[in-house]
Amino acid sequence: MENKTNKLIAAQYQLFTISENGERTLVEETTKEQPFVFITGFDAALDALEERLENLKLGEKFDFELEKEKAFGEYEPSRVIELNKEMFIVDGQFDSKNIFKGAQIPLKNEDGNFFIGTVLEIGDAAVKVDLNHPLAGKKLNFKGYIIENREATKDEIKTMLSHMNGGGCGGDCGGCEGGCGHHEGGCGHHDHEDGCCGHHEHKGGCCGHHH
Repeated sequence: MENKTNKLIAAQYQLFTISENGERTLVEETTKEQPFVFITGFDAALDALEERLENLKLGEKFDFELEKEKAFGEYEPSRVIELNKEMFIVDGQFDSKNIFKGAQIPLKNEDGNFFIGTVLEIGDAAVKVDLNHPLAGKKLNFKGYIIENREATKDEIKTMLSHMNGGGCGGDCGGCEGGCGHHEGGCGHHDHEDGCCGHHEHKGGCCGHHH
């Protein structure tokens, strides 16, 4: 990382999933006003996505596919877990505002790692959560263009490191599906004590992000 320039890349894109019969379904779209933004060299975006974008010029278009192995991997049933409902008690009440079927919620394990889980069911004593990325097991198609590609400033790198170390969400996180700004509780709103869950990290704000 010391010998390579860290670039700040901003891109507007449409993200499609591709079914086995070749049908494409739009699952995410960023905008020029709220683009996908990341800094290279920090494992902040999918490796394959970073490789495709880092050498593109301002205004250059891209349209490529990623097999699931290069994207978010296989869907793993073992990553569906049940969490004690008491974890989600806020001010003496179950946090029904943020915890409902289909909600994507930020969780933190005992090692301090943040990740996203999708609520599948809410029972009397437990909440069933899927720790697989929503796009696990999917072939993807990214289609868009580069809005910005330049050397990142020291302040931007410092901010990126702060976010990676749990210094708060915002900035690059906002504006994209699954982004930190979409969870009212904020990152770390609920702590999960099972260290095994740290094996899954939600790939960031947008679906292209890595953490």
